[in-house]
Amino acid sequence: MSAATCSTGALRGPARVEINEVAPRDGLQIEPIVVPTDAKVAFVDALSACGFARIEATSFTSARAIPALADAEALMHRMQRHPGVRYTALVPNLRGLERALSCRPDEVNLVMSASETHNRANLRMTRQQSQAQLLAMIAEAGAAGVPVNVSLSTVFGCPFEGEVDVGAVMDLAARFADAGAAGITLCDTTGMAYPNQVAAMCERFQSKLPQTGLTIHLHNTRGMGLANAVAAWETGVTRFDAAAGGLGGCPYAPGASGNVSTEDLVHMFDCMGVQTGVDLKALLGIVGGMSGLVGREVHSQLLSAGPRLRTHQAPAWLAEHFAGQG
Repeated sequence: MSAATCSTGALRGPARVEINEVAPRDGLQIEPIVVPTDAKVAFVDALSACGFARIEATSFTSARAIPALADAEALMHRMQRHPGVRYTALVPNLRGLERALSCRPDEVNLVMSASETHNRANLRMTRQQSQAQLLAMIAEAGAAGVPVNVSLSTVFGCPFEGEVDVGAVMDLAARFADAGAAGITLCDTTGMAYPNQVAAMCERFQSKLPQTGLTIHLHNTRGMGLANAVAAWETGVTRFDAAAGGLGGCPYAPGASGNVSTEDLVHMFDCMGVQTGVDLKALLGIVGGMSGLVGREVHSQLLSAGPRLRTHQAPAWLAEHFAGQG
């Protein structure tokens, strides 16, 4: 156990979890500056040495739509693949899938929204059109021998429609799982989730699709990200998306903050005695340089405060004041 650990008593969830680092894609795509390819490669390489289960390296989307990720092929070809790390890429359409497959990803991540309005705003398609496209992509990736994960956005609430029907979410998840998707990610895209809602949906998913890998993607917009992670973990969830430095956000949620901070998530699980496989010290070293990477201040609570057992020098006057008092 690390110096952060304070676990006492029996665990109420899995003893080990996997952290999927999404900052290189989900984080950098929304930053106002375009990070140079050399810096991106160095960023991914540094993250690779930290012990993550997966790293979502980039997205094979249109360079016009997201100029920040126009170098997807260059990044995938130049990064150093670390043994034990699975490198994934977000793929928005069939053309993007062709580009991605040429770069040998370990997995491709497809996406659509559970709510109609968000899907139209984000993907410029109806949900029916997105479903048809994703089913075709699952088939093509399967023929190429590349596993597919499908991320369902806005499952815990939509910034345009409010509550999202849980039955509709489960129907979408089942449809893609039946078509061959190895995993489904349930996304709190704009930070609308709350703990007992997360727990109920995770329990329902695992009951209905016990053979399908479940990942939870959380944002901390309203300060409930870590609480929601614990709620999911207590139902048996073992896979979590997170972004170093809490990078990320959604352009369709005014005021929305980024993803759950990877360092906060790892530190929390460390304290609970739950293994993540992530080297927290190495990760904090990376987070410390992220302000320079993205050209703005990246505030990390854990980086500022340090792990819970970081000690500090006692005030100099204490020794003199209590001299002779034992």
